[in-house]
Amino acid sequence: MVQMVKRTAFLLGVAALGLGAVASTADARPGRDRDQDAAYRATQQGRIMPLRSIESRIVPQMRGADYLGPELDPGSGTYRLKFMRDGRVIWVDVDARSGQVLGKSGN
Repeated sequence: MVQMVKRTAFLLGVAALGLGAVASTADARPGRDRDQDAAYRATQQGRIMPLRSIESRIVPQMRGADYLGPELDPGSGTYRLKFMRDGRVIWVDVDARSGQVLGKSGN
């Protein structure tokens, strides 16, 4: 009986540590979470296009480059898509409302 109580206490302690680690990991990127929330709300409200629609237009145009991911500037309503080709970073700025390419840098 004592062993079972010790084992249960140990397992509860391990579970609590695991939950703490998950919570601290989530807190490590609060800005990213806010950006995702803002993008989700703007997409749901019809103010910007879904990211997947924009990516499906832009990524195929960047032949030979690896797509690394997006950033959203909710204030200006632009996505900045990041690519890498031959060791160089290429940024493609896209109007999140229309999907139109606004500019490229680092090509």
